[in-house]
Amino acid sequence: MTDAADEEADAVSMLSPFRVLDLTDERGHLTGAILAQMGADVIAVEPPEGSKARRLGPFAGDVEDSERSLHHWAYNRGKRSVVLDLSSDEGADRMRGLAAVADILIESAGPGVMDRCGLGYDTMAEINPELVYVSISPFGSDGPKADWAASDLTLQAAAVNMAMTGDADRAPVRTGGLFPQAFHNAASEAAGAALIALWERQTRSGLGQHVDMSAQQSMNQACQSYALSTPIGATPPIRSAGGVLVEGLHIQLMWPCADGHASVTFLFGPGFRAFTQNLMDWVHEEGYCDEATRDKNWTEYAMMLLDGREPVSEYERLKQVLHDFFATKTKAELLDAAMSRRVLITPVWTADEVIDSHQLAAREYWETVTQDLGDDGPTDVLYPGRYARFSVTPMQPLGPPPKLGEHTDEVLAELGAAGARTRPRIEATGADVTEHVASTALPLENVKVLDFMWAMAGPAASRVLADYGADIIRVESETRLEVARSLQPFRDDIGDPEYSALYNNMNAGKRGICLDMSKPPALEVIWDLIDWADVIVESFSPKAMAGWGMGPEQVREHRPDVIMASSCLMGQTGPLAMLAGFGTMAAAISGFFYPVGWPDRAPCGPFGAYTDYTSPRWLVAAVMGALEHRRRTGDAPAKASTSTSPRPSRRCT
Repeated sequence: MTDAADEEADAVSMLSPFRVLDLTDERGHLTGAILAQMGADVIAVEPPEGSKARRLGPFAGDVEDSERSLHHWAYNRGKRSVVLDLSSDEGADRMRGLAAVADILIESAGPGVMDRCGLGYDTMAEINPELVYVSISPFGSDGPKADWAASDLTLQAAAVNMAMTGDADRAPVRTGGLFPQAFHNAASEAAGAALIALWERQTRSGLGQHVDMSAQQSMNQACQSYALSTPIGATPPIRSAGGVLVEGLHIQLMWPCADGHASVTFLFGPGFRAFTQNLMDWVHEEGYCDEATRDKNWTEYAMMLLDGREPVSEYERLKQVLHDFFATKTKAELLDAAMSRRVLITPVWTADEVIDSHQLAAREYWETVTQDLGDDGPTDVLYPGRYARFSVTPMQPLGPPPKLGEHTDEVLAELGAAGARTRPRIEATGADVTEHVASTALPLENVKVLDFMWAMAGPAASRVLADYGADIIRVESETRLEVARSLQPFRDDIGDPEYSALYNNMNAGKRGICLDMSKPPALEVIWDLIDWADVIVESFSPKAMAGWGMGPEQVREHRPDVIMASSCLMGQTGPLAMLAGFGTMAAAISGFFYPVGWPDRAPCGPFGAYTDYTSPRWLVAAVMGALEHRRRTGDAPAKASTSTSPRPSRRCT
């Protein structure tokens, strides 16, 4: 979950001035859904028969009707529906009229289809040079596979991820099971990409551009950098349900328990040692292991297995000890222990258990929407709610999904006055962008980011910002090794902290410093960097930043105009806020495990830390929305005259 704090005291939603044309079907509806949650006016342009998504089950009340598709409902709340026949001259002309006054257009028709309708990017850019045009397709708009037929199954197969998902003795399975994932990964990434392009338009060139999104490339990111194994000379992994087989070691990450299964991070090295010791202390307390087993060198244990100091048979014995121990515990008992004992465990929840989650209830995640179901009358429907919490511009609950063509007349009537509609443009210098001047600069070169992220989910988001030019200073601990540095694959299979492909992949393009945050001089350096930054991103537990005197409220008092984004396992609030863990555990407690696998076996779950691949896309969109809101609303209120935070004497430039 993500908690993002943007700094402006403004009741207007982050993207309220912007109009989005959503021409997608089920392959891209999520992009428009994310932008709608952030306040954009999203217009779903549908053919006369309606979007294909309206014909996807399941259906409310098991009545197969285009107005009852739960799939369509889930991704189209808060949008307006316009019916246009784009194959007709009249429909295409009206579409061009809508595009002339739009900010973003999203389409998923496939390479060349929109061009043949006279609605491709080149045509639309002539009509509206400011339009950000987003294309979502299986393999991208060009290249040898651009015109290949594709399905979620073939895309996951082509993206490497599927080769590592499933049981070793059976054919691979796809992440998500019956629920497609490749286009959802692409669509969520497209939302952030669209906002990056919008930022460039607003602050630099005044021009829109074509954003070309490949579902294969997006899904490829869901492999925890193991796709780099062969290029860097590392041993490729072998799929193994509930874990992975690397260099002859079956690394088990899921165990059966008394009433189901649990995700357990039983790993070693500086980043995992304390958690593993806590677990083994508990196992010893209950009589399942002796002192020698409890007190193994968990810092060096992985290297001991690799270099032969510890036989693999002993590791297998350890796993059997845990198997016997977990078999005596319920999922609820294991979750309680994760909170009280600081061990890395989450239950593998079913969909029903996710809905009943006390954590989601405490965060008021679910939203009830009253919908008209025709003969069945008004019905209350429970929906997933906001994907992030914004402290000053909170996301507003979205209304029901539109009926087919419900807003056609309303939207087309707006065309008459749309020519007078202006887009708020305020550069960082305060000057309006009045001319279209192409720029060769990267879009985020004017953005400075202070990065406290660690492991994968957080650094993956800031890596995207770095790719597009943001100046990122990454802070690591002098006293505790960043956990990603201890994770495979390693170059040439050498377990060196500088050789981790995962760490290097997640942090390319950043600058780095190491500090001991327990020392006052280090905190002075951080306050200098806070004065320097536009954005602060962190993925610690909720108490970590506050413990250094740098929690959201403390930073806001010192720098009211800074954006601070926090991303941790369960969010900053709720009874499970302090639950420590990684994406494997988040996938388990989010309901991603049970759909993946074989009906005659235990669930195998998605490969690796699946939510660590998906959540960064949403975090990028959140940060870009907050940046745009700050740019548009101007200066923040004056700083308070007093501060609980130390005032630095230096400023990083």
